[in-house]
Amino acid sequence: MTESVWGPVQREMADVLATYPDDVPAVVDQLTKLQDVLDRVPPLLGSNPVADFNKQYLTITTCVLERLYAGSFADPAFLARLDVEFAARYFDALRQWSDMSSGCPKAWTVLFHRIPCPDARPLPSAAAGLNAHISYDLPFALVTTFDHQGCDPVDDSDQHHDYLHLNDIFAAQIPGLRRGYLERWQLLVDMMNGDLDDWWQGGVVEYTRNVAWRNAQRLWTVRHDLQALGRERGRLDHTAEAVGKLLLSPMGAILQ
Repeated sequence: MTESVWGPVQREMADVLATYPDDVPAVVDQLTKLQDVLDRVPPLLGSNPVADFNKQYLTITTCVLERLYAGSFADPAFLARLDVEFAARYFDALRQWSDMSSGCPKAWTVLFHRIPCPDARPLPSAAAGLNAHISYDLPFALVTTFDHQGCDPVDDSDQHHDYLHLNDIFAAQIPGLRRGYLERWQLLVDMMNGDLDDWWQGGVVEYTRNVAWRNAQRLWTVRHDLQALGRERGRLDHTAEAVGKLLLSPMGAILQ
């Protein structure tokens, strides 16, 4: 499986994933290096399903870094830590897939299995990656971050407002990112739809991130109960896997 997934760039992939980023600039750097490697994974050179997601993730994270530098957040330490914890889970999933580990979340394997498929479509692939990262990874990243920072996931707190502020980044970047995945004829249809596609896809991301916040609050209450935490992990993984399969199914073609 390892060779069939990464092929001639297996060694480079291992090198990129050998370390964990410890701040947001390091996350951007690692995503940039990862993009270069993913773009050279056969057989879909330059259009790998994971590369399609990674490109989107890199753009969003770069915008987060710019806003951190601009002082846009009430609790920048919290936001920076969340960004690092969030990215670590994506890199962990890639490591587990590379190692053929059974511990790789099903939310991610549904996308990783599509790497060698010639019919993989860029927009559904990016959407499936976003689904796995937000629906599955984000609640756990939030819990770890709050635990590290010594505060609770409370609604209307500075941390919550900073978290919601990230929705503005998605709203600003989604239209351009989405159109970058479209072919010429699809761009014509998109133009005829006006802002409708941007509106509903932006709304879906905002809704999914709100659900992730609620799930983090639920995880927070059972974080010291390993059995309950395991059940929650399984529930979130199963749900994200089901949505990912739908996005990557023929029905997901409506996204493209």
